[in-house]
Amino acid sequence: MAVALALLLLRLRRVGTIRRVVATVFEPASEHGQRGMDELHQQTVNLLSFQPLPKDVFDTQVAFNMVARYGQKSQPPIDSVEARILRHYRKIAGSDAPEPSLMLLQAPIFHGHALSVFVDMDDAVDVAAISLALAGDHVSIPAAEEESPSNVSAAGQPDIQLLLKTDPVQPNSIWLWAAADNLRISALTAVECAESMTATRPTGKIQ
Repeated sequence: MAVALALLLLRLRRVGTIRRVVATVFEPASEHGQRGMDELHQQTVNLLSFQPLPKDVFDTQVAFNMVARYGQKSQPPIDSVEARILRHYRKIAGSDAPEPSLMLLQAPIFHGHALSVFVDMDDAVDVAAISLALAGDHVSIPAAEEESPSNVSAAGQPDIQLLLKTDPVQPNSIWLWAAADNLRISALTAVECAESMTATRPTGKIQ
């Protein structure tokens, strides 16, 4: 998620000065691996059959629920996941990039990140200019008649899907709603990093 956040904010910075960024990340169970997805699945099944819930991974109910804190026995705690995203964001975006206020919510979904970002800028927002700056490699902005971005529509897609919405009471602000296939994006990022490292590797024989 740090990659998506950094990409969007660095591109948005081309349009104007960013004063404040507030982001809410909706975390899928797949970020906890197969054990996380299995527990969400089993909790869903058990709830529908009025059975006790397994809580080995999250130590709380995540099926049909949205939580901002895991149970005390869960590892890692949600605060440490937030800190990791911000740490990775700073390394990717650089020290002069806008620093977002971040909140992580565990969503009752198996796969795909969703991200809500509120951006406050110095000047009144120009949606056309912002759309032009954000769209491009790795970012897709669906047309109005197309399906709105969601963790379902983003599944299997290599791009971050993005929706822009002006704020009705803050003319200098804009909302970004983004969705991305967390596993696909991670794999593509790893491949691009490997290709970059290969390109800079010295060639020839070692003397």
